[in-house]
Amino acid sequence: MKYDVAIIGGGPVGNYLANLLAGEFKVAVVEAKNSFGGKACTGILGAENYEKLNLPKEAIVNKLRGAVFYSRIQSFEIERPASQAYVVDRKILERKLAENAIKKGAEYYMGTRFLEFKNGKAIVQRFNERFEIEADFYVGADGVGSKVAQEIGAKTDAEFLSGYEVEVVGDFKKTDFVEIWVNKEINNEFFMWLAPIDGSTARLGTFGTYDALLRFVRLRLLKETNIVEIKTGNVGLGVRKPWVRGNVALVGDAALQIKPLTAGGIVYGMLCAHALRYSIRRGNLNVYEDLCKDVKKQITFGLRIRRLFKALNQDQIEKFFEVFSSKEAKEVIETYADFDDHKKTITALVKNPKLLARGLRVFPMLLRYLV
Repeated sequence: MKYDVAIIGGGPVGNYLANLLAGEFKVAVVEAKNSFGGKACTGILGAENYEKLNLPKEAIVNKLRGAVFYSRIQSFEIERPASQAYVVDRKILERKLAENAIKKGAEYYMGTRFLEFKNGKAIVQRFNERFEIEADFYVGADGVGSKVAQEIGAKTDAEFLSGYEVEVVGDFKKTDFVEIWVNKEINNEFFMWLAPIDGSTARLGTFGTYDALLRFVRLRLLKETNIVEIKTGNVGLGVRKPWVRGNVALVGDAALQIKPLTAGGIVYGMLCAHALRYSIRRGNLNVYEDLCKDVKKQITFGLRIRRLFKALNQDQIEKFFEVFSSKEAKEVIETYADFDDHKKTITALVKNPKLLARGLRVFPMLLRYLV
């Protein structure tokens, strides 16, 4: 079987890339799972990029216009008049993207596992049958543990975390606000979040251990016995390179195109999918990484903030909450905050002399992590 492009991995980014290419190129998508979805993914995507990327409206299950931030002993609220982010059903998102790609001519091999490259072809297996798929270009969109990345000898320097998410029944009043909890006494590895779906169900998640997530469930005064769904997954926060070797490219989680602050990778991966399409159209994958330089800058900056978070103790976090909850800081955040551009948000805070001075009093080495 001969194709122009063979995409290994039918997650949101792989399916999105298939949409971009199908109709113009002969595209194959190889997906190891028998169905879409299933991975732990709260699915909070910035509203602006969701619209720009023309993602399916059917996948949106809730719209968020604000956030409430909680530490161990205090809280503050950020809100906007309009929706800033969407809560998305990942299974619907993946399936709708796949259906649209198929309608454009893409061919899908579900329940088919990529094994290796041999003599310029992809060797895959479905049940007990092994067969070859040949293409001019191959794309690894097969997640953090990418087999394609291993095959091309990509090197990884990253922090790997286990992610846990539950969907729980409860009573949720502010359905258009996400909750962010930063309490190292509950979870030292990452923050915790609650994203309402509606007034009676919400998704709670974190990275670290499942016990940490259950402690958060109890802290939030929710019942463990009200959990109706549990999902798990892994994330890699760091750098994997190269993204291209020969006629093979990596995209999405396979390239670690992941936000280090929130561990979200869908939007960054889709933005880089556009760069990859441009490169494939020109028959030159070597320009791909340079076209993704803005995403690379966001990741580099996010990794510095991740190191800052790990260096802070809870008492210092409490003092930062005092800074962020000030009227001046909230005005800056509400004016400049961008759900997918963390660098823009934090840079705006740092450029305010009073806020920077207060931050340096809390953590004198702050600039070392920001510059």
